[in-house]
Amino acid sequence: MNEMKTIGLASDHAGFELKQVVKACLEANGYVYKDFGTFTSDSCDYPDYAHPLAEAVESGTVDAGIALCGSGNGISMTLNKHQGIRAAICWNRELATLSREHNDANVLVLPARFLDQRMAKEILDAFLSTAFSGGRHQKRVDKIPVH
Repeated sequence: MNEMKTIGLASDHAGFELKQVVKACLEANGYVYKDFGTFTSDSCDYPDYAHPLAEAVESGTVDAGIALCGSGNGISMTLNKHQGIRAAICWNRELATLSREHNDANVLVLPARFLDQRMAKEILDAFLSTAFSGGRHQKRVDKIPVH
């Protein structure tokens, strides 16, 4: 377990169902979450939910985020427009671990149409239980924002 205690959530309609699984996992493991939407499986636009999540992560209102859309690409692209966001699309446990260890990812993006519940839970566990290793990776992460 690391410093992430309050998790922000965002999804579009394609990620809504898997987001319910993520919520249950978070609750079962004692995390608090804030859901920025969507709140139904009706068609919607991922930027409407990605931007509020990104702003909450940047402001410290939440410690990290989990975002879901069909492929993970659209919501990730939107999140990464924010200078303080390091959103990583992860489709297996190793990618989630490396996104935290090497890149200090602060938002996990799940490609909902390409994951079953078991894999999503494994990825979530890896992301939440892995700390940033710092060291040689810190200078690289420091170079990510455009100044």
